[in-house]
Amino acid sequence: MQLGKFYPIGGGVEKVMYELMTGLAGHGVDCDMLCAAVNGGSSTTAVSQHARLICSRTLFKFAATMISPSMIMTLRKISGRYDIIHVHHPDPMAALALRLSGYKGKVILHWHSDIIRQKQFLRLYLPLQNWLLKRADVVIGTSPVYLKNSPYLKDVQHKTASLPIGVDAMKPDKAITERIRRQYGNRKIIFSLGRLVHYKGFRYLIDAATYLNDDYVVLIGGTGPLRAELENQITRLGLRNKVYLLGRISGAELPSYYDACRLFCLSSIQKTEAFAIVQIEAMACGKPVVATRISQSGVSWVNAHGESGLDVFPESPGELADAIMKISDDEVVYQSFAHRARKRYETYFTKERMIDNCLEIYNNLWRK
Repeated sequence: MQLGKFYPIGGGVEKVMYELMTGLAGHGVDCDMLCAAVNGGSSTTAVSQHARLICSRTLFKFAATMISPSMIMTLRKISGRYDIIHVHHPDPMAALALRLSGYKGKVILHWHSDIIRQKQFLRLYLPLQNWLLKRADVVIGTSPVYLKNSPYLKDVQHKTASLPIGVDAMKPDKAITERIRRQYGNRKIIFSLGRLVHYKGFRYLIDAATYLNDDYVVLIGGTGPLRAELENQITRLGLRNKVYLLGRISGAELPSYYDACRLFCLSSIQKTEAFAIVQIEAMACGKPVVATRISQSGVSWVNAHGESGLDVFPESPGELADAIMKISDDEVVYQSFAHRARKRYETYFTKERMIDNCLEIYNNLWRK
């Protein structure tokens, strides 16, 4: 069972859970997913012959956690059916449900990120988190860098394993790709994508646009509470014809935005950004990446500096712009980065590789 977070999918953790469920089911492994319902009541949906999506009713949201007593009751009833429960962190509700389930089998703890923003809440949650770390037979991280540097994992290094996230290759619609390029005057598109929140650092990407000439256009996809603030910044800097906030991009159009761009830019500034799936989605399209070198995060491990792209210090608009131009302005240099970006995706970050590695972790645990 994949345990934690919520449905419909709203972020990287839920996406990984769902991909693991469907990918393992594709290998003939019975694998369900228990999560909180964002809207509506409890439900169970057959995803395939080997996979069920079990949603528990949510009462309200608190400190980025869906409060769902139904999850506790459901897990108590069905936990005995599973040889392994794979719980995804951070999710205090899932940890509490596991604690109260009476489950005696194998537990894998998937450590996607430390809890960073909710510091006051963490003080209350810490005893449960410590129990979960002790209870887990294996602690998985999305990168060896994050596993090594998380202060909460220093005492469990002997039972850690790295499981990099993998995604399917993008399948762009070439007609949409060409429409996007024409819409922005066939300029060099610098694409970015994510929730419009502080740690994504979009204000620095917008500042970076002031250093770029008119051959460039910056497109930022996503929604969030900082939209008005970022729009005001764009207006104040006179960038209305150079930086565009696109809002939500549909799943049907997203591959074509990656395909249409010259390169992808990740401007995040805090360790909350632990991996950034968007980087490997861009690499899957053969697009170089300019990202930030966030201390103790796996972001710059994903985007290998000098190989798939370039990494710069966070909160450095000038460095972002310099890296963008170094990759984009020379066609020979650009094609070299583009080729290596695609190669890095194929080597480390395909969905098939993630599923195979996960199965190996499961099998090794089961043999103990």
